[in-house]
Amino acid sequence: MRLSGAQHSDTACFCGFWRPSCSAGCGRAFPTGSDLMPGIVVDRLCIDFPLYHGQSRSLKRQVGKTLTRFAPSSPSAHLMHDQRERTIVSVLREISFTLRSGERLGLIGSNGAGKTTLLRALAGIYEPVAGRVRLEGTMRTLLDSSLGMNPDLTGRENIRLKGRYEGLSRQQIDRIEQDVQDFAELGPYMDMPVKAYSAGMSVRLAFGLATASAPEILLMDEWFLAGDGIFMNKARTRLEELVQKAEILVLSTHQPEIMRQWCTRVLWLENGHVRMDASPDEVLDVYLAHTG
Repeated sequence: MRLSGAQHSDTACFCGFWRPSCSAGCGRAFPTGSDLMPGIVVDRLCIDFPLYHGQSRSLKRQVGKTLTRFAPSSPSAHLMHDQRERTIVSVLREISFTLRSGERLGLIGSNGAGKTTLLRALAGIYEPVAGRVRLEGTMRTLLDSSLGMNPDLTGRENIRLKGRYEGLSRQQIDRIEQDVQDFAELGPYMDMPVKAYSAGMSVRLAFGLATASAPEILLMDEWFLAGDGIFMNKARTRLEELVQKAEILVLSTHQPEIMRQWCTRVLWLENGHVRMDASPDEVLDVYLAHTG
């Protein structure tokens, strides 16, 4: 179980799985035990980003004015100032929802609406300034091809290191290594540092590694659905198989057909709030009519 919130401190491991390091009570009793079903509870989640720089206060004010002028193009970014006159960008406010085993949630909204921020908060990458995230079950993220990769290690070393962090046996690591090697088709580059890879090679390694085993909870951003060619056809087939095996899916995409095909619910984010949370057909009909 992972708890994330203003009163909790989580420890991240290399593979993107998060484990609680804080056992302090937060005023709520959560069940424990190996028989728990996978689930996600988001309770009044708020995410803010402070803007830092080393220049003068006058420059800070100028930056704030500039951001305010361009703020309408980023619907979820609301600017404010704290007691120390720092500029704070408020991205998500009072987000609440619950996901249980078998549910597949699609995130939709305009660019800058906070979809990727919400995914990263669920993954534990961003710590809430208010509210809490509770996650029960093994999790895997398809958010960023560089996430969890050590560029100084070879592709093979990255695979084996990730397996050790996940606590896998040598036999399990060997199986995953062979699976990724066959899928990514990197040839001799498997034994070269990742920093020597092209962007496409990095994506193939990251995608193969991220999809080598099925988690209970899968968080996915839409860039993993982009691309074309033979590799993407193979990747899409592999991804569809992974989605079917995952017990809970949270997916951000602008593709309505993917939402209707894969999701049981759609959450529409607007101005950092939940505008609508209902079935895919209900939300998409209203959203597409609203956006023209």
